[in-house]
Amino acid sequence: MDWLLTDDGWQLYLQGFWTTARLTASSGLLALVVGTLVAVARVSPVPILRGVGTGYVTVFRNTPLLVLILLTYYGLPEIGIDFGFFWNITLAMGLYTAAFVSEALRSGLNGVPVGQAEAARAIGMPFTGIMRQVVLPQAFRLTVPPMASAFIALVKNTSLAAVFGIAEATFRMRGFLNTYATEMLQVFLGFAFGYIVLVAIISAVATTFERRWKVVYR
Repeated sequence: MDWLLTDDGWQLYLQGFWTTARLTASSGLLALVVGTLVAVARVSPVPILRGVGTGYVTVFRNTPLLVLILLTYYGLPEIGIDFGFFWNITLAMGLYTAAFVSEALRSGLNGVPVGQAEAARAIGMPFTGIMRQVVLPQAFRLTVPPMASAFIALVKNTSLAAVFGIAEATFRMRGFLNTYATEMLQVFLGFAFGYIVLVAIISAVATTFERRWKVVYR
């Protein structure tokens, strides 16, 4: 374990996973916001909004993430839009994951009893109010497990950022493998453990939210 026991090795290891965590959190937040809007659009009574939502999911869910990263990493600066390498990649991963978040949330929206929305409509609540106060809170509760799966997949997808020089965990692992070729197995196991910790954190957060929502909406 010489690769990890040095001060520089431990620092680089932590920095790699910190960058991975930042990528996951920032792109996950973007995916949650955009995915929620797209899911609401897909169940909207307005045909144009339903069409836009369906088109978004079709395009982004069926486009390889690497292609989207290439478009934002190289394409956006060409047209004068540049948020920086980190945020360009975050944008691609967030928009890609939003398509899966949208489908998970849409299944939750369809799982909410229709009578509740009809009752809210009967007392004069608008569509946005029904979504915000009645339907969406219950839909989120129903979709915690598939949402967690989408964010766990996002953790693994962050490894693509290493191809573009973002010093996340996979990038750091490659550096350790080049420097400590005789400790290849230990390096793999060390980084596998780090990814397991990140996944465990997401699972723990999802479980906590699911339990709390069950208490509120039981």
